[in-house]
Amino acid sequence: MTYDHDALFIGGTWTKPATDATIEVISPHSEEVVARVPEGSVQDIDAAVAAARTAFDEGPWPRMSPAERIEIVQALSGLYAGRLGEMAEVITAEMGSTISFSNLAQAPAPWMQIEAFLAIAREFPWESRRAGALGSDVVVRHEPVGVVAAIAPWNVPQFTVLSKLIPALLAGCTIVVKPAPETPLDGNLLAEMLIEAGVPEGVVSIVAAGREVGEHLVTHPGVDKVAFTGSTTAGRRIGALCGERLKRVSLELGGKSAAIILDDADLTATLEGLKFTALMNSGQACVAQTRVLVPVGRHDEIAGALAETVAAMKVGDPSDLESEIGPMVARRQQERVESYIALGQEEGARLLTGGTGRPAGLDTGWYVRPTVFGGVDNRMRIAQEEIFGPVLSVIPYGSVEEAVRIANDSDYGLAGTVWTADQEAGLEVARRVRAGTYGVNTYTMDFAAPFGGSRRPGSGGSSVRRAWLSTRS
Repeated sequence: MTYDHDALFIGGTWTKPATDATIEVISPHSEEVVARVPEGSVQDIDAAVAAARTAFDEGPWPRMSPAERIEIVQALSGLYAGRLGEMAEVITAEMGSTISFSNLAQAPAPWMQIEAFLAIAREFPWESRRAGALGSDVVVRHEPVGVVAAIAPWNVPQFTVLSKLIPALLAGCTIVVKPAPETPLDGNLLAEMLIEAGVPEGVVSIVAAGREVGEHLVTHPGVDKVAFTGSTTAGRRIGALCGERLKRVSLELGGKSAAIILDDADLTATLEGLKFTALMNSGQACVAQTRVLVPVGRHDEIAGALAETVAAMKVGDPSDLESEIGPMVARRQQERVESYIALGQEEGARLLTGGTGRPAGLDTGWYVRPTVFGGVDNRMRIAQEEIFGPVLSVIPYGSVEEAVRIANDSDYGLAGTVWTADQEAGLEVARRVRAGTYGVNTYTMDFAAPFGGSRRPGSGGSSVRRAWLSTRS
């Protein structure tokens, strides 16, 4: 299969790019070029925003009834469901997610979001009448905010694109999507489906580009709202730029979530669950629970068992169905993760498995040895900073109250879990941990529920209504 492309998806049509610049998509496994596609320029962004502006100000999309927009998005959902396997293969090829994870989450989760947002849209009170305080009735309308700029990261590219695109479309917005330059290929596949679904021209553009072009999109006067998922550093910059311009913005940023193992937890089941919740997508996930909090009296037992479990996980070719840990997305990410592993040793944490250096038997690829540290103090940088790789920190606690305090002692409050035989006790812990989404003996996101967090995870991500609609009476 060839993934090469020579055009950009601007205003709903395949368009010749303004420059000859290209993006080389490198396989994180083989380190070979798997595709060459156009790199979006400032001129391409200007064309995309102009198309979106015209489509919003003059076109049919925001003037359709919600039912008409729902019908087109439902058609997109059907097309997407028919191409899940293809989407999974594309994402594995471009960013190195194991094919098992791509088949489980990278492709199906975006489709599940479409269906969840459709269900919300069908019941949403787009317009309502209520009694006014001055004696006459008031009509409340929820209206689209306008042209949306959606900037997505490379780790779960379709999931983060569709979490912005689908609510925007259903609300009647037009949208310019900027995928990360590491992952432009899945966006091209999505574009094909948007055309086939009948989304009108001008409504959607998908332009992969780097940071400078992304900043131009954020500051473009034709954009009414910015939705960003990515690093805290980039989010802080985008938030500042939008604040200067009084522009609406939603930020979904980093995480450093904690898994609390209570003393009565079934250790076998807990370790099997942590293989996913702590190491999903090879650790390249904002919701990954990479801080593992354990009772001090059972620290050595649990940390040792966790290290054995992680050491037994198969690291290798992401296209192999048996691989559980794939490569990092890029060499810079591999180097970043290894620098944190070295830092953990310098800080005095006990290396229980893994460490720096290439995993055995892998001569190419941006791989990192899955690593578990024991005896970690929550003040250490490996416990406070987002590493975004397969590195776990086991932290002892003396009481449930201390476990909750440690879980909350972080700049991030995105996700978390508690593992216990007593579900009610688990729910009580969940209520006390400041995290946007929380699981008892598991971690999954229900796409009908809000998703967000507190502190550095960002702002504006917990409500579809707040993100995409304005209200007037």
